[in-house]
Order: sequence, then structure tokens, then C-alpha cells
Amino acid sequence: MFSIHDIGVMYGARTLFKGATVAFDGGSRYGIVGANGAGKSTLLRVISGQEEPTYGDVAIPKDKRVGVLRQNHFEYDDVPILDVVMMGVPELWAAMVEKEAMLAKAAEDPEAFDVERFGDLEDVVMAFDGYAMESKAADILEGLNIPTEKHREPLSSLSGGYKLRVLLAQTLAGNPDILLLDEPTNHLDIVSIAWLERFLSDYAGCVVVVSHDHQFLNTICTHIIDVDYERVLVYKGNYERFEKAKVEDRDRQEAKIAKQQAFIAEQEAFIKRFKAKASKARQAQSRVKQVEKEKMEVEELPQSSRMYPTFNFKAARDTGKEVLRVEGLTRSFEERTVLNDVTFSVNRGDRVAIVGPNGIGKSTLLKLAMGELDPDRGEIEWGHAVEPGYFSQDLADLKGSAETTLHDWLWSHFPDKPNGYIRGKLAEVLFGKEDIEKRVGALSGGEKARLAFARLGVAEPTVLVLDEPTNHLDLEGIDSLARGLEAYPNTILFVSHDRWFVQRLATRVLEITPEGVNDFKGGYAEFLRWREGADHLDRAEVAGAGR
Repeated sequence: MFSIHDIGVMYGARTLFKGATVAFDGGSRYGIVGANGAGKSTLLRVISGQEEPTYGDVAIPKDKRVGVLRQNHFEYDDVPILDVVMMGVPELWAAMVEKEAMLAKAAEDPEAFDVERFGDLEDVVMAFDGYAMESKAADILEGLNIPTEKHREPLSSLSGGYKLRVLLAQTLAGNPDILLLDEPTNHLDIVSIAWLERFLSDYAGCVVVVSHDHQFLNTICTHIIDVDYERVLVYKGNYERFEKAKVEDRDRQEAKIAKQQAFIAEQEAFIKRFKAKASKARQAQSRVKQVEKEKMEVEELPQSSRMYPTFNFKAARDTGKEVLRVEGLTRSFEERTVLNDVTFSVNRGDRVAIVGPNGIGKSTLLKLAMGELDPDRGEIEWGHAVEPGYFSQDLADLKGSAETTLHDWLWSHFPDKPNGYIRGKLAEVLFGKEDIEKRVGALSGGEKARLAFARLGVAEPTVLVLDEPTNHLDLEGIDSLARGLEAYPNTILFVSHDRWFVQRLATRVLEITPEGVNDFKGGYAEFLRWREGADHLDRAEVAGAGR
């Protein structure tokens, strides 16, 4: 369908990748993976034409339509949501707008009606199946959990996350031959991610997607494009298959190099031993040439850009048996009740995943538990020896520290700790000597998340309360976080839309619905079976709430 040939991208002396050559097939779905900063999104921007490579070519046939997920929702703020989606086919939208204008003008002045032009516009509408577009756009919006009653409202009526859903709907509605999506599952709840998976799995064109969602990549991908070692390599299969294949490939390369180096060492030993011996001198000289040739053929394997932080969470002490008791909890925002008469308790050792559609009150529940919000009614009581450690999805504890260095920020929370200990904790989460004097305000989202987790590791809270902890992490960071939390001995309450992460950690699922709370004692897979594995979360929500 299209291809890239010998693409290289360099920023000054730094090489992101070089010699990237890939043929993309129609009907295939490619997941681009790699560490944060390795060049995943850069590769996608090069393919879309948003960024010029240092060298190389992108060959997309002129008759192929390209759809790109963009983030420019502000330019559509005053446009009805349904119209924003239909704008995904610019030729069709322009024809529809001009037709409407012609009909309005003809109502005032029938003599001015241009029949021939109207016929041309009608041909465009028919060519793009325009009379079905409104229904198609509405179906996509519904799939992304934006209810019908919102479709005629302006885009500005939605929260930021839902505006991005509309832009995703716009990209999907365009039905392009080539679909380029950068982190499309961000801002989606579990139900909408499952819908997107079904949509893309049935998609006839070529899909290229960057994502940090393990299960999403496992479900949709027919190929994985790995950006690592300054190279771009294609593996057939989903992410799980790729992980195994990559390890096997690296092992083979290292074994080959080890064999070559052993052979070279053996020949050099022979040369050293016999080069001065007349009867062996000719043979030794022959081996010198052989060794020189062999050395030239030994491949030097570049260092992987993938790095795994160490998230080391400890608890200062055990808690009492009952960790948290919530009774009759109710909270409203203006006219909308988010949580209504919520009652449950959490016991020592529970790992509770709080799930539900966006806007249902999951983050609100954690904020109420942490005292960041006050309830309208009801009680929240922590148990004996509970000292909760909180990770907020907006990284609130880093706000106001933009000019503080990483080292000083962490040390300010634990001034009694030795300097070497603070440096060691920063090193665990991949901040080396050259990093610790960086300003907090200059950090990326992933770096800020790692810093926040370093603080939790030093604090040794007796309960962990985590709101979307995987949002800013790459796949390696998410895997490391899961391992670190699995080793934590005490109770965890967490909100996450990452199904792989929830599946790995949860021993209990607390589902918040408009009708109340479903408290399931068991893991996420068992919860799905109990909910019959379909769209298990209630679709009802207010898209504009975003809490």
C-alpha cells in the first residue's frame, strides 16, 4: 500500500534511527513501540508528512487517502460535535455545505439556482456515500461513549479528554486508506478502548499506531515496528509475540558474536605461539589475514534505548485488618451527582481496582478518600496505622516546583535522609548524575511520574492510592511498575484504564455504575466472566464531566 525507504532522523549529533525501510500492507495493523524518546512519534510524523526526515523517502500513492489523529480541537470549539466528525472527509463536507448554501439561496431567488453546479455537488456526495455519513458519524461517537443527546452541542461543551475523542471520531469517520494514530487510547475508558479495538480489527485499510497499552497492541496488531538500537525493525505478530522474538533475535546475534570472538581469540593464540617458529610461520601468517577479515565482519551491537526503572515500594508497618470504611458517600458537582450513597470497606492486603466509565466518579472517590475534596454526605474513615501514599494523575505534588532540581525536590520531602540515599533512589528510577540537577519544570510527563514514584518509594506508606499511575509511562515503565506493586506487601487502591495492568494487579474489582457500586471479590478476568465479558461497564455518563 505504501512504503518508507532508508529513512534516518538525527537531531544534531544524536541519531534517533537510521536506514528505516518498511513496506506497509493494506489490511495490516502496525504497532510502533519503543522507549520514550526513541523516536516512535517522530517516525509517525515522518510518515504523515508532518516532519521531514534527515534523509530517506516516504512513498504514498497519490490515490491513497491518509487519516491522521491530530490534537487541534480548539479550532472546532464553536462547531457542533456531529459536524466536527463529518469534517473528517473534507471533500464531502465542503460539498454538503455548498449544497445547503445553494438551497438556502434558491429559496430566496429561484432564478439564481445553478442546476449544473448542484449536480456536480450531488455527484461528490454520492461518491463519498454522504447520505449515510451522519449515521456513521453518530455510530462512531456512540462507540466512543459520547451520547446522542450531546451530538448537536458545540465541541466546547465537552471536557478536554472528550474533545480528543471527537477528533479520533473525525479521523475514523474519514475512512482513509491509511490510518495514523498516535496514542489513540489516551483519554479513553475501558469500554471505549474495547470498541476501538473492534473497529480497528475490522478496518479494511492500513493502520499504523503508537501505543503504550499492552493489551491494545496484543489485540489489534498484525505487526510490531520496533524503534530501538537506532534501528527500525518489523516483527510479524502482536506485542506478546514480538517480545519473545526480539529476545530470541538478540540472543542469536550475541551468540554469533561470541562465536566469532572465540574463533578470533583461538587464532590469535595460535599466531602468538607459532609466528616465530619457521615450520609454522607461513601458517601463522595466513591466519593473520583470516583474523583481520573476521574482525571486520564482527558486528558491534548498539545499546538498547529501552531502560527499566526500579520501583521499590515498601510499607513502614502493617495496618489493622480494616483499612478503609466508606459509608453513604455522596458528592455532586453543580447539578450533577457523581457519587451517590456509596458504601464499601477495604481490608488489609486487598488490591482494589476501581473501574467504570469516564465521568462516573473514580478519581473523585480517591480525592475524597485523600481529603482533597469534601463529601456532601457520608463518612470516610481510615483504619489503624494507615498512612496512605497518593499518586495523582495530574502529578499535583510536583506543581509549584518548576524551578527546583530533582535532587532538591526529593530531599526536601526527606531532609533526614543522607545525600547518597537520595541519589540512589533517583538512580533507581533512571535519573543519573547528569539528570539530578535538572529542573522539575523541564521534565517530560514520564520523568515526572518516575520522580513521583521515587517519593512514594522513600515515604514507605502503609497503603498506596494510585490514580491512573500508568498514564505517562512507556511499556517498560508500566511493566516495572507492575512488578514493583506486586512486591508491595500492603493494600493498594487504584484507578486505571490499562486492562493489562488491572489484570496483573487486582485481587478485587470495585465497579462504579450510575445505579451504585458492584463489589467483586476476585481478579479482573473473573470479573469479566461474571459480567459475561461484553461491554461490561454501564455506558451512561455525562461526557462533559471528565472526573
